[in-house]
Amino acid sequence: MSEDWSDTTTVLETVAARLAAFNAERDWEQFHTPKDLAICLSCEASEVMELFMWKAPDAPVELEALQQELADVLICTINLARRAGIDLMAAAQRKIALNGERYPPELSRGSAVKYDRLAGPTDHSDD
Repeated sequence: MSEDWSDTTTVLETVAARLAAFNAERDWEQFHTPKDLAICLSCEASEVMELFMWKAPDAPVELEALQQELADVLICTINLARRAGIDLMAAAQRKIALNGERYPPELSRGSAVKYDRLAGPTDHSDD
Protein backbone atom coordinates (compact mmCIF):
# COMPACT_ATOMS: atom_id res chain seq x y z
CA MET A 1 0.00 0.00 0.00
CA SER A 2 1.65 3.23 -1.08
CA GLU A 3 -0.47 5.85 0.68
CA ASP A 4 -0.99 6.14 4.42
CA TRP A 5 -4.51 5.74 5.72
CA SER A 6 -5.84 7.14 8.97
CA ASP A 7 -9.24 7.49 10.58
CA THR A 8 -9.17 11.23 10.01
CA THR A 9 -8.22 11.18 6.32
CA THR A 10 -9.59 7.99 4.78
CA VAL A 11 -13.19 7.60 3.69
CA LEU A 12 -14.78 4.20 4.32
CA GLU A 13 -15.58 3.86 0.61
CA THR A 14 -11.86 4.08 -0.15
CA VAL A 15 -11.20 1.15 2.16
CA ALA A 16 -14.18 -0.79 0.79
CA ALA A 17 -13.06 -0.24 -2.82
CA ARG A 18 -9.50 -1.37 -2.03
CA LEU A 19 -10.86 -4.41 -0.22
CA ALA A 20 -13.19 -5.28 -3.13
CA ALA A 21 -10.25 -5.10 -5.55
CA PHE A 22 -8.12 -7.22 -3.20
CA ASN A 23 -10.86 -9.87 -3.03
CA ALA A 24 -11.46 -9.80 -6.80
CA GLU A 25 -7.76 -10.30 -7.56
CA ARG A 26 -7.88 -13.50 -5.54
CA ASP A 27 -11.33 -14.65 -6.72
CA TRP A 28 -12.52 -14.73 -3.12
CA GLU A 29 -16.03 -13.35 -3.72
CA GLN A 30 -17.20 -16.91 -4.26
CA PHE A 31 -16.45 -17.63 -0.60
CA HIS A 32 -17.97 -14.43 0.72
CA THR A 33 -21.55 -15.51 1.28
CA PRO A 34 -23.43 -13.60 3.97
CA LYS A 35 -23.46 -16.75 6.12
CA ASP A 36 -19.72 -17.28 5.87
CA LEU A 37 -18.93 -13.60 6.38
CA ALA A 38 -21.13 -13.52 9.50
CA ILE A 39 -19.30 -16.57 10.83
CA CYS A 40 -15.97 -14.94 9.98
CA LEU A 41 -17.01 -11.77 11.80
CA SER A 42 -17.87 -13.73 14.92
CA CYS A 43 -14.58 -15.64 14.80
CA GLU A 44 -12.54 -12.47 14.37
CA ALA A 45 -14.42 -10.75 17.23
CA SER A 46 -13.63 -13.76 19.38
CA GLU A 47 -9.96 -13.29 18.60
CA VAL A 48 -10.24 -9.74 19.96
CA MET A 49 -11.76 -11.11 23.17
CA GLU A 50 -9.02 -13.71 23.42
CA LEU A 51 -6.43 -10.94 23.82
CA PHE A 52 -8.14 -9.92 27.08
CA MET A 53 -8.99 -13.38 28.38
CA TRP A 54 -7.75 -14.26 31.87
CA LYS A 55 -6.25 -10.81 32.40
CA ALA A 56 -7.10 -8.21 34.99
CA PRO A 57 -9.46 -5.50 33.64
CA ASP A 58 -6.66 -2.91 33.67
CA ALA A 59 -3.90 -5.20 32.37
CA PRO A 60 -2.16 -3.94 29.24
CA VAL A 61 -2.86 -5.69 25.96
CA GLU A 62 -0.43 -6.14 23.09
CA LEU A 63 -1.42 -3.23 20.87
CA GLU A 64 -0.06 -4.70 17.63
CA ALA A 65 -2.14 -7.86 18.13
CA LEU A 66 -5.22 -5.79 19.01
CA GLN A 67 -4.68 -3.65 15.91
CA GLN A 68 -4.48 -6.75 13.70
CA GLU A 69 -7.61 -8.33 15.17
CA LEU A 70 -9.65 -5.12 15.01
CA ALA A 71 -8.58 -4.73 11.38
CA ASP A 72 -9.86 -8.26 10.70
CA VAL A 73 -13.20 -7.36 12.34
CA LEU A 74 -13.43 -4.21 10.21
CA ILE A 75 -12.57 -6.10 7.02
CA CYS A 76 -15.20 -8.77 7.72
CA THR A 77 -17.75 -6.08 8.57
CA ILE A 78 -17.09 -4.20 5.33
CA ASN A 79 -17.22 -7.39 3.27
CA LEU A 80 -20.53 -8.43 4.87
CA ALA A 81 -22.08 -4.99 4.51
CA ARG A 82 -21.11 -4.74 0.84
CA ARG A 83 -22.41 -8.24 0.13
CA ALA A 84 -25.71 -7.41 1.87
CA GLY A 85 -26.01 -4.00 0.20
CA ILE A 86 -25.79 -2.10 3.50
CA ASP A 87 -24.39 1.41 3.69
CA LEU A 88 -22.44 1.17 6.94
CA MET A 89 -22.26 4.88 7.70
CA ALA A 90 -26.01 5.33 7.12
CA ALA A 91 -26.68 2.27 9.29
CA ALA A 92 -24.43 3.66 12.04
CA GLN A 93 -26.21 7.02 11.86
CA ARG A 94 -29.61 5.34 12.23
CA LYS A 95 -28.39 3.15 15.09
CA ILE A 96 -26.91 6.10 17.01
CA ALA A 97 -30.24 7.95 16.62
CA LEU A 98 -32.17 4.89 17.81
CA ASN A 99 -29.83 4.48 20.79
CA GLY A 100 -30.37 8.16 21.57
CA GLU A 101 -34.09 7.44 21.87
CA ARG A 102 -33.56 4.23 23.84
CA TYR A 103 -31.02 5.72 26.23
CA PRO A 104 -32.08 9.26 27.17
CA PRO A 105 -29.31 10.91 29.21
CA GLU A 106 -31.59 11.61 32.17
CA LEU A 107 -32.23 7.85 32.56
CA SER A 108 -29.02 6.29 31.30
CA ARG A 109 -26.16 8.52 32.48
CA GLY A 110 -23.73 6.35 34.46
CA SER A 111 -25.89 3.24 34.07
CA ALA A 112 -25.13 -0.02 32.26
CA VAL A 113 -28.78 -1.11 32.39
CA LYS A 114 -30.34 -2.20 29.10
CA TYR A 115 -32.80 0.30 27.61
CA ASP A 116 -35.87 -1.83 28.29
CA ARG A 117 -35.13 -1.71 32.04
CA LEU A 118 -33.99 1.89 32.42
CA ALA A 119 -37.18 3.19 33.98
CA GLY A 120 -37.09 0.23 36.37
CA PRO A 121 -39.58 -2.56 36.72
CA THR A 122 -43.18 -1.50 36.95
CA ASP A 123 -44.56 -2.07 40.43
CA HIS A 124 -47.87 -3.90 40.20
CA SER A 125 -48.06 -4.74 43.91
CA ASP A 126 -51.18 -2.57 44.36
CA ASP A 127 -53.06 -4.31 41.53
